[in-house]
Amino acid sequence: MQLDCQNLEYEARWLISLISDTGMHLSEACGRLTSDINFDTATPFVDIKVHPWRELKTASSQGQIPLIGFSLLVTERIASSPSGFAFPRYCNDQKCNSNSASSALNEWLKPRVPNGCVIPSFQHSLRDRLRAVECPVDIIDAIGRWTTEGIGHKYGAGYDLGE
Repeated sequence: MQLDCQNLEYEARWLISLISDTGMHLSEACGRLTSDINFDTATPFVDIKVHPWRELKTASSQGQIPLIGFSLLVTERIASSPSGFAFPRYCNDQKCNSNSASSALNEWLKPRVPNGCVIPSFQHSLRDRLRAVECPVDIIDAIGRWTTEGIGHKYGAGYDLGE
């Protein structure tokens, strides 16, 4: 699926490439500015933060997500958007319309994936892929910005991107 999306010169499909390797919610990806993408570090990343047109689901949603694989390839294309918005078809300085992106992408996915697979399935599959390589749970949770249970997990500064 990633390869199909990466080879298409269509920004909506690039959303799939971006979320499949980052664990971002579709609305988080749609609402990014090109300036949220940072290539000037040892580990390129996308900065997830509040914008006037797009609030975050939870406080733990804020953070820096490393860009690897297909997400890195597609952000190199996205970064050149002249509008300054990563996905101007779905976002402007007034609002982020991720529902339109979700409808279009789910329609495109339907004949290509097993029944029941929808856009949020990419978050689930990222977690499965990280588990399959025996990535420690706290790192999986940090990458996906999922809440880790227990008071001890709230101590310290977390993981950095090795800059």
